[in-house]
Amino acid sequence: MGMRHMNRKAAPKTWPIERKKTDYITRPFPGAHKMEESMSIGTFLKEVFGYAKTQKEVKHILHHKQVMVDGKRRKDEHDQVGLFDVVEFPDIDARFRITLTPRGKLAPLTITKEESSLKPCQVVGKTLVKGKVQINLSDGRNILVTKDGYKTGDTLLIEVPSQAVKKHLKLEKGAAVFLTGGKNQGHIGKVEGISGKKLLYKTEQGETAETSKRYAFVVGEGKPSLHVAIKDKEQ
Repeated sequence: MGMRHMNRKAAPKTWPIERKKTDYITRPFPGAHKMEESMSIGTFLKEVFGYAKTQKEVKHILHHKQVMVDGKRRKDEHDQVGLFDVVEFPDIDARFRITLTPRGKLAPLTITKEESSLKPCQVVGKTLVKGKVQINLSDGRNILVTKDGYKTGDTLLIEVPSQAVKKHLKLEKGAAVFLTGGKNQGHIGKVEGISGKKLLYKTEQGETAETSKRYAFVVGEGKPSLHVAIKDKEQ
């Protein structure tokens, strides 16, 4: 099957797919997202949205309908779709943000048209380019800024597809974070304190818990700036 497909049983545990089938599944092109935090748009269309039953139907949709990811049209079934990407289907007036459920599965969360133009991207690194600071973001984007007050672990709320920075959300006490791992994965917490690689946060139930700093993805100041978490009843 080559590199364009993979055995269904070997797919990451985060993929919400039926595993007992013996066929192969479309492998996403390598991209900015880690394999466990992304799937191919073809797999999403078939396995998650249920808009297609066969690969032929997937290709027909991608070539004859508008399938947008972060404001740009996608035509290849192998194109990667990952955590917090915005997937839109203008033909049926539907918009989704890809997120993680409390069970650790990738899933689409229905969002409004207003929210579909905004995307949270985590700062994963910084480099100096011709006297300007280049911010490296979690979805592979690189944004040049003239003033630098950004730290690794902060989040930029950007407009897609323009990449204009709308808000700088700092990883600090009081920040609302989406937990990408740990026992409260898929839930929102509020930062109580940070010590080295550990982070203390308050759960939605008001309990204090500890997690690895790398699992904390800032999504707001005090409360989330946009919808990113799927409630248990929505699963």
